[in-house]
Amino acid sequence: MRATLMYGAGDVRVENVPDPVVSLPTDALVRIAASCICGSDLWPYGSMQPQDRPVRMGHEFIGIVEDIGSEVTTLRRGDLVVAPFAVSDNACPFCREGLHTSCAHPRAGFWGGTGEGGQAEAIRVPLADGTLVKLPVAPDSALLPSLLTLSDVLGTGHHAAVTGGVDERTRVTVIGDGAVGLLAVLAARRLGAERIVLMGRHRARTDLGRAFGATDVVPARGGEGIEQVRELTGGEGTHVVLECVGTRSAYEQALGIVRRGGVVSRVGIPQYEDAPVGFGSLFRHNIRLAGGPAPVRAYIEELMPDILDGTIEPGRVFDAATPLDGIPAGYRDMADRKSLKVLIRP
Repeated sequence: MRATLMYGAGDVRVENVPDPVVSLPTDALVRIAASCICGSDLWPYGSMQPQDRPVRMGHEFIGIVEDIGSEVTTLRRGDLVVAPFAVSDNACPFCREGLHTSCAHPRAGFWGGTGEGGQAEAIRVPLADGTLVKLPVAPDSALLPSLLTLSDVLGTGHHAAVTGGVDERTRVTVIGDGAVGLLAVLAARRLGAERIVLMGRHRARTDLGRAFGATDVVPARGGEGIEQVRELTGGEGTHVVLECVGTRSAYEQALGIVRRGGVVSRVGIPQYEDAPVGFGSLFRHNIRLAGGPAPVRAYIEELMPDILDGTIEPGRVFDAATPLDGIPAGYRDMADRKSLKVLIRP
């Protein structure tokens, strides 16, 4: 079959690889119907050192179950399923607490690290009963792009809002106009926030952010951006800042915006280890730090009904589509900000 491999920064190839097979009794074999390129894929695309052994790419996919292991009990051949970006057993103590990205099972982990990737024609899914969720639509449903966001970006934006404590009483700032940032806006609005400031500089994206519920847009960054948000909020800042970028500068911007007693919730993958957390930054004014890798498996059943009944349409973040052969160009377009998020139809 064909699959996407990254050899180093800027070096993405679609190549023939061995067909996946069920190798353990808890596995499922899934033929992929829809996948996509994630903004987090752009970090290695911009900085990965050349590798002798390439990395399989893709952690968001919907597909049809083609085969199952002897111990798989909740799935049948022909089921349409969505896969979260992390493999989990959905049974360990951490999964039962809704922390599927901290699953204690020895075969749990993230796609890519498992040796499998979703930007391909097919994939072997470990711990299939715990990982995969059946979808109540046909494989040709017009809802597939929106349902695909359940695998990562919608659940990640929702996680940012939930861990930040967003509700109808909170003012919210979202830093970042990528797909996660835009869906963090949607999630904040869904949870009741009425004042949502979106910090982003790309007009087409911030227009979509307004459609998702942003009440204000601030294109400035750094000190100027902080000052503008402060002006919009009577000098106080916002109760919650959802940091959806992952850079040190975005974190420091969040510290400048958050209200005293507020929460900075980070879901952008941090590209740093050292950052201000002491007396003058967090401690002095009782500012809390939240977020982390989103356990999207915990949110799928909650979010899916709103997609099925048309209450939300998160699939609008896909502004381009390609077959497998177009994936290298899709990476370039996303890196160059020509595309927001690229849908893959194998």
